[in-house]
Amino acid sequence: MDLNALQSILTIGETVAVEFKRCGNGIESDTYETVCSFLNRFGGDIFMGVLDDGTVLGVPEKAAPDMVKNFIKVVSNPLLFSPTVYLVPEIIKYDEERTIIHVHIPPSAEVHSYKKAIYDRVDDADVKVTATGAIAQMYIRKQNIFTEKKIYPYAKMEDLRLDLLPKIRIMAQNHAGGQHSWTAMDDQELLKSAGLYGRDIATGEEGYNLAALMLLGKDDVILNVAPTYVTDALVRKVNVDRYDDREIIKTNLIESYDRLLEFGRKHLPDKFFLEDTVNKSLRNTIVREMVSNTLMHREFSSNYTAKFVIEKERMYVENANRAANDGCITVDNLEPNPKNPVIAAFFRNIGYADQLGSGVRNLFKYSKYYSGQEPQFIEGDVFRIIVPLDDEYSYDFGSTKAANSISDTNELSNEIENADKVPINADKVPINGLSAQQKIIFQFVEEKGQITSHQAELLLKVKQRRARIILGEMVDLGVLERQGSYRSTVYVLKEGRKK
Repeated sequence: MDLNALQSILTIGETVAVEFKRCGNGIESDTYETVCSFLNRFGGDIFMGVLDDGTVLGVPEKAAPDMVKNFIKVVSNPLLFSPTVYLVPEIIKYDEERTIIHVHIPPSAEVHSYKKAIYDRVDDADVKVTATGAIAQMYIRKQNIFTEKKIYPYAKMEDLRLDLLPKIRIMAQNHAGGQHSWTAMDDQELLKSAGLYGRDIATGEEGYNLAALMLLGKDDVILNVAPTYVTDALVRKVNVDRYDDREIIKTNLIESYDRLLEFGRKHLPDKFFLEDTVNKSLRNTIVREMVSNTLMHREFSSNYTAKFVIEKERMYVENANRAANDGCITVDNLEPNPKNPVIAAFFRNIGYADQLGSGVRNLFKYSKYYSGQEPQFIEGDVFRIIVPLDDEYSYDFGSTKAANSISDTNELSNEIENADKVPINADKVPINGLSAQQKIIFQFVEEKGQITSHQAELLLKVKQRRARIILGEMVDLGVLERQGSYRSTVYVLKEGRKK
């Protein structure tokens, strides 16, 4: 985690998705209660070595590696966590004297328990859930949110590509640094551990779910449960009206990933780049992030055709999406929201993807090295990632085309939006890059003429510091401007900002 991002989190304080733990003499039991509640709600981040008020005390530097090992043992122990979960804590050197441990917990499509107790996240507290009705609602909520959880009671093990499991065990073991719980499991245990076999609490049906069939299903089985599922890979560099090369991919997600990566390697240059004296493949890194994103996070119940398109001055992926909001996603307004957490967790276990949200950050980082320009992430009914291309660009020497191609890319992205067959919700807000919270403020100011930080706090139901940060971001974007000072400060629309 970037230290600037960490400092921002410490300043804002604990929220529904952020928890601080002191952990001075080891990891306390309530840390695992928080893990359980984050899994059962919307995910979150735990920072060990931090007091409730955001003060960094740190954990003993020499003890940190053992604390991480113990943490992994607990969350992967079926006697303590059910179902188990694979998490990789990060040791962060805060300064010369203080070390903290960060754990990112993605939301899960399962309902988890710790020591046979179920916890949920309410505001910034972990709440033990005991009422049968409340527990049933948690199951129903997850089933309704995540279509990958749909149960197919008549699906059998012979409908799956079990021949892929030896490779998957090796990949998981290598990605985990030599030790992974899947290596000691038989096939059925592995599938259950990965969340691919379960029970629908609303109907009582048991069986393999949609995630299992998309990840490991035989081609005819996938065609049966998702008749329109396809990824259309195209190259349009010379023949822009049709295509130079095309591959239509309808197989399981594991082999789809490999075939799409190979398609990218075939048609994109691999420019020389050194990172910390090590040669890094920018092409492979960028294509990997684009491919893993479009495979993991698509809505498989939609008939919209997913695409991976390589053109002369850009490449892009697009897929049907269950949108959390509309507009452009940036590193600053990124709010990780996994659409298929079971599939995403499987990809992370085998090294096809990293921590939730890291893909966005990696693409912003490495795209600038590859083409001199930043990518675009567009959230809507169709989700898109657009990465500019410039074959002449070199990180060491730049490009004469770079300055002009930025505006060209923006125009091209607008053309894509207008050409969609799947409608994207129209938004009256003039800046697509605004977050959902920023749009609420924008609309309030348009109606009322101004807003105070206290009004923003009440409107968004956030803490005072968070409200001020959001307002400051809107000032930096040129949407709002401050008037007055100290307690009399109000925020108004910047001149020229209208519907």
